Amino acid sequence: MGLHEECGVFGIYNTDGDCARSTYYGLYALQHRGQEDCGIAASNEMEHICHRGAGLAGDVFSEAILTELGGTMAVGHVRYAGSTDTHRENAQPLTLKYKKGSLSVALNGSLINSAELKSEYEYRGAVFHTTTDTEIIAYIIAQARLHSGSIEEAMNQAMKRLKGAFSIVLMSSRKLLAARDPWGFRPLCVGRKGDSIIFASESCALDSVEATFVRDVEPGEIVWVDDGKLYSNRENCAGSSNFCIFEHVYFARPDSIIDGQSVYEARILAGRYLAREHPIDADVVIGVPDSGLIAAKGYSLEAGIPYNDGFVKNRYIGRTFIQPHQSSREEAVKIKLNPLRTTVSGKKVVLIEDSIVRGTTIVPALKLLRDAGVGEIHVLAASPMYISPCYFGTDVPSKDELFACNCLPGDMAGTIGADSLGFLSLESLKNTAPDSKCGFCDACFTGKYPISSVNAD
Repeated sequence: MGLHEECGVFGIYNTDGDCARSTYYGLYALQHRGQEDCGIAASNEMEHICHRGAGLAGDVFSEAILTELGGTMAVGHVRYAGSTDTHRENAQPLTLKYKKGSLSVALNGSLINSAELKSEYEYRGAVFHTTTDTEIIAYIIAQARLHSGSIEEAMNQAMKRLKGAFSIVLMSSRKLLAARDPWGFRPLCVGRKGDSIIFASESCALDSVEATFVRDVEPGEIVWVDDGKLYSNRENCAGSSNFCIFEHVYFARPDSIIDGQSVYEARILAGRYLAREHPIDADVVIGVPDSGLIAAKGYSLEAGIPYNDGFVKNRYIGRTFIQPHQSSREEAVKIKLNPLRTTVSGKKVVLIEDSIVRGTTIVPALKLLRDAGVGEIHVLAASPMYISPCYFGTDVPSKDELFACNCLPGDMAGTIGADSLGFLSLESLKNTAPDSKCGFCDACFTGKYPISSVNAD
């Protein structure tokens, strides 16, 4: 089983048209979730027009393209390609024509039964043009639609066959749908702006189009827009959830609110708990930009140690954890960060990182600080040790790549070049989201997976 992408999805319904432009703004807000490629599919008089390309939204779409797309409905996608999934044909949304019309599908997540489903459909004569789970889902929904009375009923039937993490936005000939897996691994929310109804991975995308947050899609819920009205099917809702806690640690934008919890406040609390668990006599607290900065502020507030900028970040370089190859992650760190010597030279520094997964991207950052004349470096991660691979959309395929699985605890600090190294406890991490309306999947930190058929390798 291969891993796939941590992505962002966006969909909008507005009969006044020009939905592609709103989707473009939504993708800009979700760009942190994927930078490999992006795409928009728009519906014009029941015909779907799709434009996809490699790179950021600003590089892929021009004014002329957005005008041509138009649309009374639109679906958008930004993709992070995993190390085994860099094929350009895997860009989304996936648009196809079938007996009942057109479908455009965008997915954030990963199925754990994709190989089984794909093999089943191949034996039925299906020909797959991509290696994405999105195409498998599209086939299942299209086939179910041939034997059901509506696209939402077909989606409901498909949900019973899909196993894993998925937040889906789907556009049919007349309707816009969204669905979240019964475990609620990935975020998905609903917003409104006038007569427009919007589905998005994060609430920050709603803000970008001046829409009002309505609510989160419940785990297992299907929502759809038909003739401007919003409907819901909760048949697959199990009453429990396992939202990926790594969204609060790293993936989500800090200005998003997910399942009732402010991502920003969760990261502040993580820093405060770090200060309680790992008190250090230091001169300054700094964070690794950008995802470690908020936890660093929390540590500073709790410990009473001044917070300052330790690095200047080159804003034109993307996120390093979600680069498709390890070599590109390491090179990106070197050109992304430059230390502020006046902040760190001769100082005892507490450096806050959001997490230590592979343990390689932190090394060049520490070397930069050493070269800048830092006195001492005490590294703290605002999450526990990452000890197990993720099968639900994060590009960590095996324990062979995990720092905590390949280094003895007593050797960890020296291995990365720090004077000391500490991690947030699992108990404290869970307490960083007191307003959350959902439970959490913490398998990457515990090895205990919410889906029983998954086993760590």
